[in-house]
Amino acid sequence: MRIIELKISSKDNGRQIRDFLRDFGVSSALLTKLKNTENGITKNGEFARTIDKIFTGDTIKISIENRGKMPEKLITDDVKPVYNDEDILVLNKPAFMPVHESRNHRGDTLANAAACYMDSDTAFRAVYRLDRDTSGLVLIAKNELAACKLAGKIHKDYYAVCSGTLNGKGTIDLPIRRVCESIIERGVFSDGEKAVTHWEAVSNKSNTTLLKINLETGRTHQIRVHFAPLGYPLLGDTLYGGNTDLIKRQALHCKTIYFTHPITNKEMAIECDFPNDFKGLI
Repeated sequence: MRIIELKISSKDNGRQIRDFLRDFGVSSALLTKLKNTENGITKNGEFARTIDKIFTGDTIKISIENRGKMPEKLITDDVKPVYNDEDILVLNKPAFMPVHESRNHRGDTLANAAACYMDSDTAFRAVYRLDRDTSGLVLIAKNELAACKLAGKIHKDYYAVCSGTLNGKGTIDLPIRRVCESIIERGVFSDGEKAVTHWEAVSNKSNTTLLKINLETGRTHQIRVHFAPLGYPLLGDTLYGGNTDLIKRQALHCKTIYFTHPITNKEMAIECDFPNDFKGLI
């Protein structure tokens, strides 16, 4: 159970609790759950209805049940928290580790590693996912409110190493969809979904380029698909023609994330180091 305390300021004086909570980011579904939870909403320590009014100086508390079951724990030194509090957890995912459990991956995923740092009755809620072979930061919400408020609102700095020499900066605006005969592979097609990638060349080395990348959209394999047809596939990316002489997985790393904390409203910037195989390239 996550209990969140909110102090009412003068700007919300005289409003209904329902409107105040919706503006704070409580979804209609979560609001219904709070109404059906014993003391799910209280005002100054007393049971409160969503239609009750609030006034300057009042204290509203909401009690969010963290319903769900975490997978079994994976005790490993390869995954450590970069940030951890009551509402969010940020882990640095190593390459070759899936985010979610699947039929072929049980007990060896980021979800299993996260179980070491979360309550057993809390569902695993990754706000976004990274491909299995992509390394870097993954943000996990510890309750339904945090997940709702963070969805689609994380700005990420990716770094990649591609074949060829690029300089300056640019934007790739090419639509992407699944290749019809493949379950996994994506490609650039005129009838695909809009996909926009912003890039900046950081440095060049031996006919390769270190790129800083920001995504305007979030299509599957977007970075990998956008650079490959232009003749600059990511090193190690066997699916899209990358050279594997220097690295055995796509050279792609989520290094920094920026977001507004879902409860405190503090502006957050969290970063991690490059993994060793990536450092070897740059």
